[in-house]
Amino acid sequence: MKRLIITLLISNALATSLFAQSGRRHFRQHELGVMLGGAYYIGDLSPRRHFFLTQPAAGVFYRFTPNYRYAFRGGFNWGNILGDDSQTNDADQIQRNLNFKTRIIEFNVLAEFNFLEYRISNDKYKFTTFLFLGLDVFRFNPQTRYGNTWISTQPLRTEGQAKGYKLTQVAIPFGIGAKINVSKKVGIGLEWGPRKTFTDYLDDVSGTYPDWTTAVAAGANSVLLSDRSIKAGSNINKQRGNPRTKDWYFFFGITLNFKIDFKAPPCYTSGY
Repeated sequence: MKRLIITLLISNALATSLFAQSGRRHFRQHELGVMLGGAYYIGDLSPRRHFFLTQPAAGVFYRFTPNYRYAFRGGFNWGNILGDDSQTNDADQIQRNLNFKTRIIEFNVLAEFNFLEYRISNDKYKFTTFLFLGLDVFRFNPQTRYGNTWISTQPLRTEGQAKGYKLTQVAIPFGIGAKINVSKKVGIGLEWGPRKTFTDYLDDVSGTYPDWTTAVAAGANSVLLSDRSIKAGSNINKQRGNPRTKDWYFFFGITLNFKIDFKAPPCYTSGY
């Protein structure tokens, strides 16, 4: 995944520089769009399986396109992610017996690079694949299922933390996609975008089981929900998660975008 990030960064920088210097085919196009798709996560409760336990997701965005080769976008996405040790085939995870869910709400700003020249309303440049890279701020709040009740885990400090982790975080979104015109005003697309986060607590699992004889519990549920292992026995200071890796979440889906005109172009311009 790190190699993919580096490759995207280099490709986007070189491509943007090249076409910015060329100065060809500049115009102004504004779009409003929606995204419908799914969300999932990679972390301690799902370390390897992409698209596992995918949940519904949606988003809205605004795209500004000043050139046939690149565009800039800002928008909101929201969706749920979850993980459950009982849904895996890994014996250690089944023994650990943890689960979580959280809603992700993010605001992002992105830069896009089109591999082919593209513009809505232009049949000559109606399809392209693209890369995107940017920055987002997101909000999450992990909960765990206990019986028929979902309990928020961040206030409980289930690993004996001195204070709770922040529920608003920054991430780096990047990814790939394709888009095509379906009319003079409408385009559709397909995209997949990982989010590189800087937290290991999307799932409330990171380090070791605490020693509650020395750690300060934030209520009775701190102890109850910290260690839910199937087999009885002490897990004090044993590994609960993997603190060497951070959690990832992903959005993917179909986009529908509409060209909007703020004013009519002069009659002597064609945009071609």
